[in-house]
Formats: sequence, C-alpha cells, structure tokens
Amino acid sequence: MSTKPAPATAQPAAPLPGRLTAAAALTALEGLALAGLGVYMLFVGIAGDPDSPQQAETGGITLLALAALPLIAARGLRLGRRWSRGPALITQLMALPVAWTLYSAGGAMIAAAVALAVAAVAVVALLVNPTATEALGIGPGERTR
Repeated sequence: MSTKPAPATAQPAAPLPGRLTAAAALTALEGLALAGLGVYMLFVGIAGDPDSPQQAETGGITLLALAALPLIAARGLRLGRRWSRGPALITQLMALPVAWTLYSAGGAMIAAAVALAVAAVAVVALLVNPTATEALGIGPGERTR
C-alpha cells in the first residue's frame, strides 16, 4: 500500500473589489472597440474601395496591435495582477488626447469623444482608488500577485 501525500489546499483568493472589476470591464470595452475598428479598417482596405488601400490596411493592423494593450491589461486587472495597473493607466492617458481630437472634429464625433473621455477618467479614478490599489498589492500592506 502506498501512501500519497495529502494535496496542498490553496487558500481561496480574496474577491476583487467592484471598483477593480469595473475598471477591468471598461478597459476591456475600450480594447474591444479598438479591435473592432481595426478589423473594420482591414476589411475596408481589402474588400472596400478606400482612397488608399495600403493606408487602410496599415491603420487596421496598427489598431489591432494597439488593442492588445488594454485587452491584456483588462485581463490582468480581472485576475488581480499588480503589473496590470500601469498598462491600464497608460491606455487611459492615451485615450484623453484621442477624445480631444474627436471632440475637435465636431459633429457626431462629439458623442464618441465624450464617451471616451468619461470612460478614461472613470477608469483612472477607479484604479487610483485605495481599495483597488490595496487589492492589487500596491501601497501599504503590499501583497504580491
């Protein structure tokens, strides 16, 4: 008869605060919007009739590459990873000038600008909140995840 060692019981992870979950959801939504726009630009470049197919395809590939940052950051936030806060904040700081550019374009772009700016400011506020920073192990009482 062989005896097997008792399986190590992992401690259950503490639930993430709602603020962190909301920040992850908004960041993922931004990443999905970028990816969707990238796919659209690629499609127009390949199957449509743009002024410059090469420019549309390059723009689409660039947007798909840029979409990776918020999507990876959102996954990290959802898993409570400490490293994910930096890329998520960088994404929001990059979104603010884009929102200003959309606002300056006028017309229907004003609504998109306001939505983007509100989402960016909300995510920054959620990520600098002490509850979120503590859940990520940043600041006093640091935990490593």
